[in-house]
Amino acid sequence: MWVNPEEVLLAGALWMTERANPYFVLQKRKGHGDGGGGLAGLLVGTLDVVLDSSARVAPYRILYQTPDSLVYWTIAHGSSRKEITEHWEWLEQNLLQTLSIFENENDITTFVKGKIQGIIAEYNKNHDIKEDDDTDKFKEAIAKFRKLFGMPDEEKLVNYYSCSYWKGKVPRQGWLYLSINHLCFYSYLLGKEAKLVVRWADITQLEKNVTLLLPDMIRVSTRCSEHVFSVFLNISETFKLMEQLANIAMRQLLDNKGFEQDRSLPKLKKKSPKKVSALKRDLDARAKSERYRALFRLPKDEKLDGHTDCTLWTPFNKMHILGQMFVSTNYICFTSKEETVCSLIIPLREVTIVEKADSSSVLPSPLSISTKNRMTFLFANLKDRDFLVQRISDFLQQTTSKMYFEREITGSLNSSDDEHGSLLSCSPQRSSLGSETEGERQFNLNDNSVPTATQALMTMYRRRSPEEFNPKLAKEFLKEQGWKNHFAEYGQGVCMYRTEKTKDLVLKGIPENMRGELWLLFSGAINEMATHPGYYEDLVEKSMGKYNLATEEIERDLHRSLPEHPAFQNEMGIAALRRVLTAYAFRNPSIGYCQAMNIVTSVLLLYAKEEEAFWLLVALCERMLPDYYNTRVVGALVDQGVFEELAHEYVPQLYDCMQDLGVISTISLSWFLTLFLSVMPFESAVVVVDCFFYEGIKVIFQLALSVLDANIHKLLNCKDDGEAMTVLGRYLDSVTNKDSTLPPIPHLHSLLTDDGDPHPEVDIFKLICSSYEKFGSIRADVIEQMRFKQRLRVIQSIEDNTKRNVVRTIVTETAFSIDELEDLYILFKAEHLASCYWGGTSNPTDRHDPSLPYLEQYRMDLEQFKGLFTLLFPWACGSHSDSLALRLFRLLDQNADALINFREFINGLSVLCHGDLTEKLKLLYKMHVLPGKHLLPQLFYSVYLALLYNAVKKMHTPDYRTYLRLWNQETKTKPENMKDLPKMNQGQFIELCKTLYNMFSEDPNEQELYHATATVTSLLLEMGEVGKLFCSPSSKDEVEHEDEEEEQAHIRASRCQVPNGQFHRRSQQDPFYSSVEESQTKLSDIGGAEPLSCTAPMEDIKLEDSSPKDTGTSSAMLISDDETKDDTSMSSYSVLSAGSHELDEKLQCEDIAEDTVLVRSTGSQGGERLPGGGAPLNRGGLPHSASIDKDWAITFEQFLASVLTEQALVLYFEKPVEVAARITNAKNVRKLGHPYMSVSDYEISLSG
Repeated sequence: MWVNPEEVLLAGALWMTERANPYFVLQKRKGHGDGGGGLAGLLVGTLDVVLDSSARVAPYRILYQTPDSLVYWTIAHGSSRKEITEHWEWLEQNLLQTLSIFENENDITTFVKGKIQGIIAEYNKNHDIKEDDDTDKFKEAIAKFRKLFGMPDEEKLVNYYSCSYWKGKVPRQGWLYLSINHLCFYSYLLGKEAKLVVRWADITQLEKNVTLLLPDMIRVSTRCSEHVFSVFLNISETFKLMEQLANIAMRQLLDNKGFEQDRSLPKLKKKSPKKVSALKRDLDARAKSERYRALFRLPKDEKLDGHTDCTLWTPFNKMHILGQMFVSTNYICFTSKEETVCSLIIPLREVTIVEKADSSSVLPSPLSISTKNRMTFLFANLKDRDFLVQRISDFLQQTTSKMYFEREITGSLNSSDDEHGSLLSCSPQRSSLGSETEGERQFNLNDNSVPTATQALMTMYRRRSPEEFNPKLAKEFLKEQGWKNHFAEYGQGVCMYRTEKTKDLVLKGIPENMRGELWLLFSGAINEMATHPGYYEDLVEKSMGKYNLATEEIERDLHRSLPEHPAFQNEMGIAALRRVLTAYAFRNPSIGYCQAMNIVTSVLLLYAKEEEAFWLLVALCERMLPDYYNTRVVGALVDQGVFEELAHEYVPQLYDCMQDLGVISTISLSWFLTLFLSVMPFESAVVVVDCFFYEGIKVIFQLALSVLDANIHKLLNCKDDGEAMTVLGRYLDSVTNKDSTLPPIPHLHSLLTDDGDPHPEVDIFKLICSSYEKFGSIRADVIEQMRFKQRLRVIQSIEDNTKRNVVRTIVTETAFSIDELEDLYILFKAEHLASCYWGGTSNPTDRHDPSLPYLEQYRMDLEQFKGLFTLLFPWACGSHSDSLALRLFRLLDQNADALINFREFINGLSVLCHGDLTEKLKLLYKMHVLPGKHLLPQLFYSVYLALLYNAVKKMHTPDYRTYLRLWNQETKTKPENMKDLPKMNQGQFIELCKTLYNMFSEDPNEQELYHATATVTSLLLEMGEVGKLFCSPSSKDEVEHEDEEEEQAHIRASRCQVPNGQFHRRSQQDPFYSSVEESQTKLSDIGGAEPLSCTAPMEDIKLEDSSPKDTGTSSAMLISDDETKDDTSMSSYSVLSAGSHELDEKLQCEDIAEDTVLVRSTGSQGGERLPGGGAPLNRGGLPHSASIDKDWAITFEQFLASVLTEQALVLYFEKPVEVAARITNAKNVRKLGHPYMSVSDYEISLSG
């Protein structure tokens, strides 16, 4: 390929010149090809791998050089001699003559470089390649990566690093390639090659270690192997990227959300020296955005644009605080260098003025930002103030346009009644719940009129007794005054300064009537609610009357949600809880509803208005407790693992005891899922929720460690888990909030404790302060690092558990061993993953649903099945494999959804590998006898049945309705009898014969099997003809004109066999020659004939009945070789001609070619031959629609009995199948490369 001209100092080093002229040199890399072997080749090959040479990829190159210069320029690379020769010839034909005109060498160089760059630009334009997405150097690495590991174009390389891979005790220096779905390593040292490919989805552990011998080491573990890499130039960058890619893979396993590249990133500058791909920049930007959103609790779609160092003037202490300013699409944020000093969030929707102030020595490059609530923020020491102001102005303009658009939309549209409309952020705005002037408004949810409170439920059900609670009310009043003073000094609302003093106020407890407002503020839910006006009410209306599994579970749990609180002892509270939970289940179907959500939501409703509670739940489920409330509570299991790690570090003397008792896994789920609300008295637990919304999950970990630490001595003396749970339960029941103004609410968890002496009271505020003193050093970024480690373990253990359950479920139904089933499951799952990586014919989400039963979680479509059919099924051979795979897939797809699960897959494979002769033949028979299944497009399979039934009904052919009824019965699971199978008609019999001939094409006993097949086919043909005599004729008019003599002739003819018949190659001179007329027919054309041709082209086989004018011979049968033959390829067929002779003479065959066709000829007088070798046409002018005898049929018993007469066929179908060998072969094929997959998920290729 042409490359941007790059200077080369030593043109002869490691290269050999093959062609040259005054201006250009064509060179070949030493050691490449036949002529460069020996020591030089080994050394050069080693250097190419170890060094980051630009010539590592291309063994050929073209250099440009002026005659009087010593400097060369690389202008083209080539991976083959053909490619580089094309470039060389183009240069000689188009440039050489032109260059001789120039007098100045500088002009020549400028012209050549400009010409090459123009060629590259034109190519990029024609092929829609975005300039500067990747550097030339990186493009070479991509080509090398795909060539070395057999990866398709869809597999995107992210980056590559030089490192050493430890194979045993020997390090191999080479290159580590990190792509979206794979980790790959390649090394070539002194003739020895090493390759390693590991899927990210198979990694169970990824850690960065430091040892005495290897100070920088990355250990990658899978289920069956461990790989160590060292000697990195930048190990931190490499490890972070590996973590990110592994996380993407885990997310794909969890919810099918694969990686989609963000094309909105800024492009690299021209001539950028960085070896960074667009994907790497994309992933870096994602990582920064994730940290930014987590730090400031911003919506999950917010993207960081950039950040810069600056100072912020803080009026509360009259200081300039050093920190960083972050600018994103909708927010300007600031955080101080010292984490707890000050942080600030300014939504652009609140900004009114952004202006540059005058610089001074005291205040260089200041920037002033004013907001709607009359707060002004002064930033200074901005390095690139003008650029920053321009970016903020651009984002402000977008924000203003968006707000204007929303106002236009909400002003012009009424409430949407379209249940199928998408839920947009600019949905029709209605007055929010809190702005109603009336006490109630009506929602009609599920046809019930239920009142909607406009206030937090706590304000409606608060019972106060002044005499009893005066001291507490006074303390509550002082708390409120403290917060009001704080707002006056630090600002109120989303733009307030958040400082250490804010944190202190939270730890002392938020006042009851401010709780909802501050929860919204600290959780970031206020931002999402402000930018989605009317969204909640829209959801409530759209979810009305919807019934599914989530709504059933919600209804079941409604009356279990804080039943001890008066707010949920009446319909108003229950209805509000129902609406919020149902709306969220409708918003996020992947979560829907999970137990514990009802408890948390009921507490949110006590302190927040209904819409506010909804957005708090969104923040909780989607940002603050990620993956906690999905079907497998993955997030809670991950944090359980994190808690175990923290316990091991902070309370090591207790850790071993707790592990032995198995208590940590029991307590952590109940504590974390409900934020202690289910295990602690209500008035104390809400204080924990206060701290959680301000500080995040670290508060929960700190508090849990404090509870263990406070009970350490009692727990060490416990003998079983029940005793330990009792100790912890009594302790948590004793946690009190003496400042609470609420009436005491009985706590249900106390019923589980024993009747011993009550535990001394524990003050919740002292417990929280103690947790900060002892465990406050736990950092949020450390927790995220631990979460990554535990997420790998949890998701892989879930996958392993799924595999074990699937295998355990079906191991009793099949003859496969457990190990074989596990290997087959891995291959089955690998096909799904490969289609997720590189695309497939169906949606991956349809094929993988973790909420389904284990056997249904992974399913495959037809294209994936074809790949495994070729590798694993013994009948797969030749060009007929796809057709046979299609038939088997339709047979296995019992529910007609164009997908098969693992059980269905194993059922089919088990018959072929472990079934007896009868079972195999029954499967083969059923694959061909069920009407039309092999010809249907997979996505219209179910629709076909209805269309076919309607079409057949109009034709008044009850035979086919019977067929459909039989077929529907076949799909039901019931004991099957041979006699239950429908009969096989001529069209189906033809397809069966084609299958048999193709099935034997690669067998060692091919000729014997062909001979046996011909004999069986002949016998079955005669059985079908005889059977016609015992069936009612399809047309009475045809029978009325037949006399007894003609019937006798017909019987004699139908019983005939060919004596000493020979198989002939097709020739125009053959007197018994017959041919196949291929055509595409429609269902209406066939009439009463076989309906298989209604959806796809297939050969029409001429089977012509005897007539009174004929010589009394039987009908002819032609078996076409392949459905994919072209209409003009008639001469490619061979015909087997069989004359009419006595019954006791046998059909003989020899030298049957693969494309041979069996014929029952009518003899030389049987009919007139069509021009061009067409099929003979009988003298009665038989119409085309009658070309297949609709009265001809055979049963499965006849088919089985015929096969049993031929020893060769019996031996073939009874031949044992080496299942282990086929599985191993499938693994190896996956390892070496495959159209859909590059490598197996458990085998590593290491050669040399």
